[in-house]
Amino acid sequence: MKVSTAFQAFGLEAPGVERAWMDMVQKLDKESALDKKTEELAYLAVMAAVRLESGLPFHVQMAKLNGATREEVISSILVGLPAVGNQVIQALPIALEAFDHDPAVYSK
Repeated sequence: MKVSTAFQAFGLEAPGVERAWMDMVQKLDKESALDKKTEELAYLAVMAAVRLESGLPFHVQMAKLNGATREEVISSILVGLPAVGNQVIQALPIALEAFDHDPAVYSK
């Protein structure tokens, strides 16, 4: 899966901090009551709302691998529209490009 350039730099330049961060992420994931597809779709909504667009391709592919449809990805991106406005639509072309491509394209 494609990992953003920023996250690649994070792992390269601060590997100990990145390991600690990923350990925390994995522990939070383990404690989540959400199934993996729902969790990824919710995360896409948050990423679109706060404009963390560089991580969208990775998390779109994770949602897709966990059974999310293209329509569910679109809906998750747009769910924040009433709360944060049309800034979420900036994420739409990025997410759909990632969804429409084979995950192998997004390998490291």
